[in-house]
Amino acid sequence: MSARDLAMLAISDTGFVFDPRTGHSYTVNSTGLVLLRSFKQGASPAQFEEELRSLFDCPLAIATDIETFTNALRGYELVENDSTMGALP
Repeated sequence: MSARDLAMLAISDTGFVFDPRTGHSYTVNSTGLVLLRSFKQGASPAQFEEELRSLFDCPLAIATDIETFTNALRGYELVENDSTMGALP
C-alpha cells in the first residue's frame, strides 16, 4: 500500500480502522491509533517516538514496539516500506 492508499484508510477516534480498498476492518488501541495517524501524516520514526512519549509518558526505548506494529501493518498489507512513505521503521 502506498502513502496515497494509506491516506484512504478511515480511522475513527475509537480505533476502528476501515480499508475501503479491501473492505477489511481492524481495531487498534490508543497507541496504535497514534501511530496510524502519524503514518498518514508522514511522520518519521523519531517523531512517532516523541509523540508516544509525550502522550503516554512511556520510556524512550520504544523503537522495537513501533517496528513490531509496523511489521503487523505490513502483514495486513496496510503499509509497505517504499520511498513514498517516508522513513518507516
